Amino acid sequence: MPLEILDYESTPLGTLCLRRRELVSRPGTIVTEVTLDHEFLMSSYLTESERALARIGLEKVSDHIEGKLNVLVGGLGLGYTANECLKSARVASVEVVEFLPQVIGWLDRGLIPLAGQLAGDGRLNVTHGDVYARVAEEGVDSSKPGQNPIDQGTAERFDLIVIDVDHSPQDVLGDQSHGFYTREGLRRTREQLTVGGVLGVWSYAEDTPLLANLKEELVDVDVQQVTVWNDLIDVEQTDWLFFGRREA
Repeated sequence: MPLEILDYESTPLGTLCLRRRELVSRPGTIVTEVTLDHEFLMSSYLTESERALARIGLEKVSDHIEGKLNVLVGGLGLGYTANECLKSARVASVEVVEFLPQVIGWLDRGLIPLAGQLAGDGRLNVTHGDVYARVAEEGVDSSKPGQNPIDQGTAERFDLIVIDVDHSPQDVLGDQSHGFYTREGLRRTREQLTVGGVLGVWSYAEDTPLLANLKEELVDVDVQQVTVWNDLIDVEQTDWLFFGRREA
């Protein structure tokens, strides 16, 4: 099949394109790809690290929290992170916060590969907004006794928060994300976690400043490498997943 442009729109982050094509090197294999300002952003062909972000995060949460889990996902993309969360029967709800309404429209219009199964799962709620602003909200801090949830803004907190928005903490898509990677930003995010809850962050690059800040604000900080062979360009590529847990 020839290259098919499914959507092409201007956004606050640049020109966004959703396209579908058959791989020349693998006849019969159809992939869906996203570019931003004509630069490659993501593909349905290699999704291991996006799925691992959710899978490993849930495994870490399960070590400390029993019962049903509530998950917040930063960034919808092609839906692989959210879908991986929904594979777990322990997950009660997945809220996805997506900055670009055009991306939400892809899901609503059935343009992305996982649209059918995502739309059919009642545990999923996709909202338009800035996930970095969401995790910076003032909420209940259970480490401070005597706080009344009614008086402290939103009482909703999450057992797992996973962020897959920027290329890396030093290579961000928009100015709104810079504060998130600081100690203050991570401290505010920690307050959106339940006790024992886990934060996971995706990056294409190993990042020492983020790691140091995570160690100041969370416990059991861990970095996981996800390495795959990209046979389309004959290159081994590694993505980095950063995790930390909120202690009592």
